Amino acid sequence: MLEVLGFAMLLVVGPYYQADDLDTSFKSLQEAQTKKDTALIKKTALETYALAQKLVAVPEPAGAEDKATWKDSVAYARDIALQTDYIVLSVALAGPHAVTVDLMGLLEQQSPKSHYMDEGYTVYLYALSQTGASAKIPAIAEKGLANFPNNEDLLIYMADYALSHKQSDRALGYARRVITVMEKHPKPEGMAAADWDHKKTTALTRGYWIAGVICGEKNIYVEANRNLRAALPLIKGNDAMLGPALFYLGVVNFQLGQQTLNKAQVLEAATFSEQAAKYPGAYADQAWKNATLIKTAAQRMR
Repeated sequence: MLEVLGFAMLLVVGPYYQADDLDTSFKSLQEAQTKKDTALIKKTALETYALAQKLVAVPEPAGAEDKATWKDSVAYARDIALQTDYIVLSVALAGPHAVTVDLMGLLEQQSPKSHYMDEGYTVYLYALSQTGASAKIPAIAEKGLANFPNNEDLLIYMADYALSHKQSDRALGYARRVITVMEKHPKPEGMAAADWDHKKTTALTRGYWIAGVICGEKNIYVEANRNLRAALPLIKGNDAMLGPALFYLGVVNFQLGQQTLNKAQVLEAATFSEQAAKYPGAYADQAWKNATLIKTAAQRMR
């Protein structure tokens, strides 16, 4: 009987000891952060995560009094885990790049759905590129999008990656998601308005242009026209983007003008084509030919 009673007391008291261990481990992590000892930060963070997970995994007791204590200990463990995420992220973002990769990898492994992970992807991907680990980025970005489907940095990366690897359907899908997310995305709390405007404009520029060009290639005329017109004022001065954008604006507006018997739109298509011909590159010769053909077609329209 005494043995049974002792076991029952251990079940109740056990979590208290685990909470004490967790508190000690977290204080060690804070001390490691103060010392800026990256290796010790990683070691103590792993220990803290393990203890927090162990405390969260304690089964819910049956008794009402024990249940209240259990809820408090679980909430405490989750809070410590979140604070650990913050410490790991803050040290990771401070660099250097090798430290960023190491600690962001730790955060990705231990807390893949933490909002601190979401915040760190921009720096993480850049650090990977600077440490010779660019080949790992696509898989990391896709994994990140599974947890944070609206992360604009990951979406832009994957849209560009798919485009550069001639995966047009995937590139279009990601570009459309960039547009949807960024057109509705409010300014994040704590970010300067000018910084957010710059980030939003940069993201939408890539989204509009990629979606517009691919839709042009696929003869999705209305969507191509909408996105390329939105991209046009954003890509001024970028000849590499202007040439294809103007070329497909000529193509799709000719088709739309023909379909609706809109002579003004057909003439606008000719203008777009003439402008595209002025930018050296793969589209220049065909753009000039298109301009001539479109103007001839316009002359036949009433």
